[in-house]
Amino acid sequence: MPTYSGSDGATLHYEDRPATAGDDRLPGAGNDDGHHHLGTPIIVLAGGAALHPDYLGDLAGLGGSHHLIVPHLRGVGSTPLPTDAEVASYWRQAEDIERLRTHLGLDRVLLLGHSAGTRLAIAYAARFPDRVGGLVLVTPPAAYLVDEPADTQPMIDRRRGEPAFDDAVAARDAGPEVLDDAGFNAWQQRTSPLAYASWGDAEQAHASAFRYSFAAARAYFSVDPPSDLAAHLAAVTAPVLVIAGAADCSVGVAPVRALATLFPAADTVVIDKCGHFPWVELPAPFRAAVDAFLDALPRLS
Repeated sequence: MPTYSGSDGATLHYEDRPATAGDDRLPGAGNDDGHHHLGTPIIVLAGGAALHPDYLGDLAGLGGSHHLIVPHLRGVGSTPLPTDAEVASYWRQAEDIERLRTHLGLDRVLLLGHSAGTRLAIAYAARFPDRVGGLVLVTPPAAYLVDEPADTQPMIDRRRGEPAFDDAVAARDAGPEVLDDAGFNAWQQRTSPLAYASWGDAEQAHASAFRYSFAAARAYFSVDPPSDLAAHLAAVTAPVLVIAGAADCSVGVAPVRALATLFPAADTVVIDKCGHFPWVELPAPFRAAVDAFLDALPRLS
Protein backbone atom coordinates (compact mmCIF):
# COMPACT_ATOMS: atom_id res chain seq x y z
CA MET A 1 0.00 0.00 0.00
CA PRO A 2 1.44 3.42 -0.90
CA THR A 3 2.34 5.89 1.83
CA TYR A 4 3.05 9.57 2.35
CA SER A 5 4.21 11.75 5.23
CA GLY A 6 1.55 13.38 7.37
CA SER A 7 1.65 16.78 8.98
CA ASP A 8 3.65 15.43 11.93
CA GLY A 9 5.99 13.34 9.78
CA ALA A 10 4.15 10.08 10.49
CA THR A 11 3.77 7.51 7.72
CA LEU A 12 0.17 7.52 6.47
CA HIS A 13 -1.32 4.96 4.10
CA TYR A 14 -3.73 5.28 1.21
CA GLU A 15 -5.33 3.03 -1.37
CA ASP A 16 -4.53 3.88 -5.00
CA ARG A 17 -7.36 2.57 -7.17
CA PRO A 18 -6.67 3.35 -10.85
CA ALA A 19 -9.60 3.53 -13.23
CA THR A 20 -10.21 0.38 -15.21
CA ALA A 21 -10.52 0.52 -19.00
CA GLY A 22 -13.60 2.27 -20.30
CA ASP A 23 -16.46 4.00 -18.50
CA ASP A 24 -18.34 1.84 -16.00
CA ARG A 25 -21.46 3.99 -15.70
CA LEU A 26 -24.69 2.34 -14.74
CA PRO A 27 -27.49 2.35 -17.34
CA GLY A 28 -29.15 5.75 -17.25
CA ALA A 29 -26.42 7.27 -15.09
CA GLY A 30 -25.44 10.24 -17.20
CA ASN A 31 -24.45 10.95 -20.77
CA ASP A 32 -21.48 9.86 -22.82
CA ASP A 33 -20.00 13.31 -23.37
CA GLY A 34 -17.32 15.15 -21.44
CA HIS A 35 -15.39 12.81 -19.11
CA HIS A 36 -12.87 15.58 -18.44
CA HIS A 37 -11.83 13.96 -15.17
CA LEU A 38 -11.53 10.24 -15.90
CA GLY A 39 -7.77 10.53 -15.30
CA THR A 40 -7.92 13.06 -12.45
CA PRO A 41 -7.76 11.35 -9.05
CA ILE A 42 -10.71 11.77 -6.72
CA ILE A 43 -9.67 11.73 -3.08
CA VAL A 44 -12.40 9.84 -1.21
CA LEU A 45 -12.85 10.48 2.52
CA ALA A 46 -14.68 7.77 4.44
CA GLY A 47 -17.14 8.49 7.22
CA GLY A 48 -18.04 6.80 10.46
CA ALA A 49 -16.34 8.53 11.98
CA ALA A 50 -13.37 6.14 11.84
CA LEU A 51 -15.11 3.55 9.66
CA HIS A 52 -12.77 1.42 7.57
CA PRO A 53 -13.14 2.59 3.95
CA ASP A 54 -13.94 -0.91 2.68
CA TYR A 55 -17.61 0.00 3.22
CA LEU A 56 -17.37 2.41 0.28
CA GLY A 57 -16.92 -0.44 -2.18
CA ASP A 58 -16.41 1.02 -5.64
CA LEU A 59 -19.09 3.70 -5.09
CA ALA A 60 -21.53 2.18 -7.57
CA GLY A 61 -18.87 1.75 -10.21
CA LEU A 62 -17.33 5.20 -9.82
CA GLY A 63 -14.07 3.41 -9.10
CA GLY A 64 -14.28 1.69 -12.45
CA SER A 65 -14.40 4.88 -14.48
CA HIS A 66 -12.37 7.20 -12.25
CA HIS A 67 -9.05 7.03 -10.45
CA LEU A 68 -9.79 6.95 -6.72
CA ILE A 69 -7.37 7.75 -3.90
CA VAL A 70 -8.73 6.47 -0.58
CA PRO A 71 -6.74 7.54 2.49
CA HIS A 72 -6.70 5.40 5.59
CA LEU A 73 -7.39 8.17 8.05
CA ARG A 74 -5.60 8.41 11.38
CA GLY A 75 -6.24 5.29 13.48
CA VAL A 76 -8.09 3.47 10.69
CA GLY A 77 -6.88 0.51 8.65
CA SER A 78 -3.14 0.66 8.03
CA THR A 79 -2.61 4.17 9.42
CA PRO A 80 -1.83 4.25 13.16
CA LEU A 81 -3.41 6.55 15.69
CA PRO A 82 -0.94 9.22 16.89
CA THR A 83 -0.08 9.71 20.54
CA ASP A 84 -1.47 13.24 20.30
CA ALA A 85 -5.17 12.64 19.67
CA GLU A 86 -5.67 16.18 18.38
CA VAL A 87 -3.55 15.38 15.33
CA ALA A 88 -6.24 12.82 14.44
CA SER A 89 -9.10 15.33 14.65
CA TYR A 90 -10.86 16.09 11.41
CA TRP A 91 -9.72 19.71 11.70
CA ARG A 92 -6.06 18.74 11.92
CA GLN A 93 -6.30 15.92 9.38
CA ALA A 94 -6.99 18.60 6.78
CA GLU A 95 -3.25 19.22 6.99
CA ASP A 96 -2.69 15.55 6.08
CA ILE A 97 -4.88 15.91 3.00
CA GLU A 98 -2.82 18.92 1.94
CA ARG A 99 0.32 16.79 2.33
CA LEU A 100 -1.37 14.10 0.23
CA ARG A 101 -2.16 16.65 -2.49
CA THR A 102 1.46 17.66 -2.78
CA HIS A 103 2.58 14.02 -2.61
CA LEU A 104 0.32 13.24 -5.58
CA GLY A 105 1.64 16.25 -7.51
CA LEU A 106 -1.79 17.86 -7.86
CA ASP A 107 -2.38 21.58 -8.18
CA ARG A 108 -6.00 21.22 -7.05
CA VAL A 109 -7.97 18.28 -5.72
CA LEU A 110 -11.34 16.69 -6.29
CA LEU A 111 -12.69 15.61 -2.92
CA LEU A 112 -15.60 13.27 -2.24
CA GLY A 113 -16.57 12.85 1.39
CA HIS A 114 -19.29 10.70 2.91
CA SER A 115 -21.06 11.40 6.20
CA ALA A 116 -18.42 12.23 8.85
CA GLY A 117 -15.85 12.30 6.04
CA THR A 118 -17.56 15.46 4.81
CA ARG A 119 -16.38 17.18 8.00
CA LEU A 120 -12.81 16.58 6.89
CA ALA A 121 -13.60 17.61 3.31
CA ILE A 122 -15.19 20.84 4.57
CA ALA A 123 -12.28 21.51 6.94
CA TYR A 124 -9.85 21.10 4.06
CA ALA A 125 -11.91 23.37 1.79
CA ALA A 126 -12.10 26.05 4.49
CA ARG A 127 -8.38 25.93 5.20
CA PHE A 128 -7.13 25.50 1.62
CA PRO A 129 -9.88 26.94 -0.60
CA ASP A 130 -7.55 27.68 -3.53
CA ARG A 131 -6.55 24.02 -3.70
CA VAL A 132 -10.08 22.70 -4.20
CA GLY A 133 -11.13 21.95 -7.77
CA GLY A 134 -14.41 20.29 -6.88
CA LEU A 135 -16.19 18.99 -3.80
CA VAL A 136 -18.82 16.25 -3.44
CA LEU A 137 -20.52 15.97 -0.05
CA VAL A 138 -22.59 12.81 0.33
CA THR A 139 -25.23 12.80 3.09
CA PRO A 140 -23.28 15.29 5.22
CA PRO A 141 -24.09 16.07 8.86
CA ALA A 142 -24.80 19.79 8.92
CA ALA A 143 -26.12 20.76 12.36
CA TYR A 144 -22.68 22.02 13.41
CA LEU A 145 -22.70 24.55 10.57
CA VAL A 146 -26.31 25.65 10.07
CA ASP A 147 -29.23 26.65 12.28
CA GLU A 148 -31.82 24.82 10.19
CA PRO A 149 -33.99 22.66 12.47
CA ALA A 150 -33.59 18.92 12.11
CA ASP A 151 -36.27 17.14 10.10
CA THR A 152 -35.32 13.56 10.98
CA GLN A 153 -38.05 12.94 13.59
CA PRO A 154 -40.92 12.82 11.06
CA MET A 155 -38.85 10.39 8.98
CA ILE A 156 -38.35 8.21 12.05
CA ASP A 157 -42.03 8.38 12.97
CA ARG A 158 -43.03 7.14 9.51
CA ARG A 159 -40.90 4.04 10.02
CA ARG A 160 -42.34 3.11 13.40
CA GLY A 161 -43.68 -0.42 13.49
CA GLU A 162 -40.80 -1.99 11.57
CA PRO A 163 -39.24 -4.33 14.17
CA ALA A 164 -35.61 -3.92 13.08
CA PHE A 165 -36.02 -0.17 12.82
CA ASP A 166 -37.68 0.13 16.23
CA ASP A 167 -34.88 -1.92 17.78
CA ALA A 168 -32.33 0.38 16.13
CA VAL A 169 -34.00 3.49 17.56
CA ALA A 170 -33.98 1.94 21.04
CA ALA A 171 -30.31 1.00 20.71
CA ARG A 172 -29.42 4.51 19.52
CA ASP A 173 -31.17 6.05 22.50
CA ALA A 174 -29.49 3.64 24.94
CA GLY A 175 -25.96 4.17 23.61
CA PRO A 176 -23.09 1.67 23.63
CA GLU A 177 -22.96 -0.74 26.55
CA VAL A 178 -19.15 -0.88 26.53
CA LEU A 179 -16.88 1.91 25.31
CA ASP A 180 -14.24 -0.05 23.43
CA ASP A 181 -13.85 -1.32 19.87
CA ALA A 182 -16.00 -4.41 20.42
CA GLY A 183 -18.74 -2.56 22.26
CA PHE A 184 -18.77 0.34 19.84
CA ASN A 185 -18.96 -1.94 16.80
CA ALA A 186 -21.73 -4.02 18.38
CA TRP A 187 -23.71 -0.85 19.05
CA GLN A 188 -23.19 0.39 15.50
CA GLN A 189 -24.50 -2.91 14.19
CA ARG A 190 -27.64 -2.63 16.33
CA THR A 191 -28.33 0.92 15.17
CA SER A 192 -27.52 0.38 11.48
CA PRO A 193 -31.15 -0.06 10.25
CA LEU A 194 -31.63 3.64 11.04
CA ALA A 195 -29.24 4.57 8.26
CA TYR A 196 -31.11 2.93 5.37
CA ALA A 197 -34.47 3.70 3.81
CA SER A 198 -35.27 -0.02 3.91
CA TRP A 199 -33.66 -3.02 5.57
CA GLY A 200 -33.36 -5.60 2.82
CA ASP A 201 -30.70 -8.15 2.01
CA ALA A 202 -28.38 -5.69 0.26
CA GLU A 203 -28.55 -3.20 3.11
CA GLN A 204 -27.97 -5.87 5.75
CA ALA A 205 -24.98 -7.26 3.85
CA HIS A 206 -23.49 -3.78 3.53
CA ALA A 207 -23.90 -2.94 7.22
CA SER A 208 -22.56 -6.30 8.40
CA ALA A 209 -19.09 -5.44 7.04
CA PHE A 210 -18.69 -2.18 9.00
CA ARG A 211 -15.47 -1.93 11.04
CA TYR A 212 -15.05 1.08 13.35
CA SER A 213 -12.13 2.21 15.49
CA PHE A 214 -13.54 3.61 18.72
CA ALA A 215 -10.33 5.41 19.72
CA ALA A 216 -10.02 7.01 16.28
CA ALA A 217 -13.66 8.08 16.35
CA ARG A 218 -13.12 9.87 19.66
CA ALA A 219 -9.95 11.52 18.38
CA TYR A 220 -11.74 12.64 15.20
CA PHE A 221 -13.87 15.01 17.29
CA SER A 222 -11.13 16.08 19.72
CA VAL A 223 -10.70 19.56 18.21
CA ASP A 224 -13.58 21.94 17.65
CA PRO A 225 -13.45 23.89 14.39
CA PRO A 226 -13.49 27.70 14.53
CA SER A 227 -16.82 29.16 15.51
CA ASP A 228 -16.90 31.08 12.22
CA LEU A 229 -16.21 28.01 10.05
CA ALA A 230 -19.46 28.47 8.13
CA ALA A 231 -18.43 31.99 7.10
CA HIS A 232 -15.12 30.69 5.76
CA LEU A 233 -16.94 28.51 3.24
CA ALA A 234 -17.84 31.60 1.22
CA ALA A 235 -14.22 31.56 0.03
CA VAL A 236 -14.65 28.09 -1.52
CA THR A 237 -15.42 29.13 -5.08
CA ALA A 238 -14.98 25.67 -6.64
CA PRO A 239 -18.14 23.81 -7.70
CA VAL A 240 -19.78 21.80 -4.92
CA LEU A 241 -22.32 18.98 -5.13
CA VAL A 242 -24.31 18.10 -2.01
CA ILE A 243 -26.25 14.82 -2.06
CA ALA A 244 -29.02 14.05 0.42
CA GLY A 245 -31.24 11.01 0.90
CA ALA A 246 -34.91 11.90 1.16
CA ALA A 247 -35.35 9.19 3.82
CA ASP A 248 -32.06 9.68 5.67
CA CYS A 249 -32.94 9.38 9.33
CA SER A 250 -29.33 10.13 10.28
CA VAL A 251 -28.89 13.68 8.95
CA GLY A 252 -32.18 14.57 7.28
CA VAL A 253 -32.70 16.81 4.27
CA ALA A 254 -33.42 20.39 5.37
CA PRO A 255 -30.07 20.92 7.16
CA VAL A 256 -28.25 19.40 4.20
CA ARG A 257 -29.96 21.83 1.83
CA ALA A 258 -29.03 24.69 4.15
CA LEU A 259 -25.41 23.55 4.16
CA ALA A 260 -25.26 23.90 0.39
CA THR A 261 -26.20 27.58 0.63
CA LEU A 262 -22.94 28.30 2.48
CA PHE A 263 -20.96 27.72 -0.73
CA PRO A 264 -21.04 30.21 -3.63
CA ALA A 265 -21.34 27.50 -6.30
CA ALA A 266 -23.21 24.55 -4.83
CA ASP A 267 -25.99 22.35 -6.18
CA THR A 268 -28.10 19.96 -4.13
CA VAL A 269 -29.49 16.63 -5.30
CA VAL A 270 -32.04 14.83 -3.11
CA ILE A 271 -32.44 11.15 -3.97
CA ASP A 272 -35.97 9.92 -3.31
CA LYS A 273 -36.56 6.80 -1.19
CA CYS A 274 -32.92 6.82 -0.13
CA GLY A 275 -31.14 6.81 3.20
CA HIS A 276 -27.56 7.49 4.26
CA PHE A 277 -25.76 5.27 1.72
CA PRO A 278 -27.06 6.22 -1.74
CA TRP A 279 -24.49 4.26 -3.77
CA VAL A 280 -25.78 1.09 -2.05
CA GLU A 281 -29.48 1.90 -1.88
CA LEU A 282 -30.03 3.66 -5.22
CA PRO A 283 -26.81 3.42 -7.22
CA ALA A 284 -28.12 4.67 -10.56
CA PRO A 285 -29.42 8.06 -9.30
CA PHE A 286 -26.27 8.44 -7.23
CA ARG A 287 -24.03 7.87 -10.23
CA ALA A 288 -26.17 10.11 -12.42
CA ALA A 289 -25.72 12.98 -9.97
CA VAL A 290 -21.98 12.48 -9.48
CA ASP A 291 -21.23 11.87 -13.16
CA ALA A 292 -23.14 14.97 -14.26
CA PHE A 293 -21.25 17.04 -11.70
CA LEU A 294 -17.84 15.70 -12.72
CA ASP A 295 -18.57 16.17 -16.43
CA ALA A 296 -19.50 19.81 -15.87
CA LEU A 297 -16.34 20.69 -13.94
CA PRO A 298 -13.80 22.92 -15.63
CA ARG A 299 -10.71 21.00 -16.64
CA LEU A 300 -8.17 20.89 -13.82
CA SER A 301 -4.57 21.77 -14.61
